[in-house]
Amino acid sequence: VQLVESGGGLVQPGGSLRLSCAASGFTFSRNPMSWYRQAPGKERELVAAISSAGITTDYADSVKGRFTISRDNAKNTVYLQMNSLKTEDTAVYYCYTWYGSAYWGQGTQVTVSS
Repeated sequence: VQLVESGGGLVQPGGSLRLSCAASGFTFSRNPMSWYRQAPGKERELVAAISSAGITTDYADSVKGRFTISRDNAKNTVYLQMNSLKTEDTAVYYCYTWYGSAYWGQGTQVTVSS
């Protein structure tokens, strides 16, 4: 199983970024997927989750209305569209799935700063 995130970077408050997570090594279309984040000095937290078919999504209260999780099962990729970014969104963002055990990507840094 391999999860590879991309799309992080430096953005000003109020800006947008789209993260991608390319998955391989398992039947992607059968697995729920999630995005987590970890800010310096804080525990890793769930940001958003999506069901295997993409029908059901769930979000942390702190990102509801600003972030959108989606997936393209034909491309084995899950996305996180982040709008109206705030300084408190600064963190390393991780892609996650469970396939017999927990699998994490290497993470992508998102920095929101003026």
